[in-house]
Amino acid sequence: MKRIGMMAMLAIGFAASVMAKEPQVKERKQDCITLVNRSQLSKYLQLTSGQRKEVSDICDYFEEQMEGATRSQSRKTERMRKAVYGNLKLMKRTLDEKQYKSYLRLMQTTLNNKGIDLAQR
Repeated sequence: MKRIGMMAMLAIGFAASVMAKEPQVKERKQDCITLVNRSQLSKYLQLTSGQRKEVSDICDYFEEQMEGATRSQSRKTERMRKAVYGNLKLMKRTLDEKQYKSYLRLMQTTLNNKGIDLAQR
């Protein structure tokens, strides 16, 4: 009788552990790649509809560049610096002066929070 009870408890425990598994989540990109939340950026900068598409394309390009930089073992900092400054150059062409200043502050804060230091050494 004890064996049957133990087997039942074991079966229930096993079933509960199987059911309690977290659902599989798609692998997220590395944090330093996903620097920009586009919907929040659009609200923060008060982008026009024409600017939204262009900014979204710039963000896609920036994420590709950052992904390449993070995969690179040699010259990682140099490639990250190039990606950030390229992003800023493209944004300067797209945004007006007030929006660009806000974007600069946001980018600097984000980079600092992510622990990315691009200062010349």
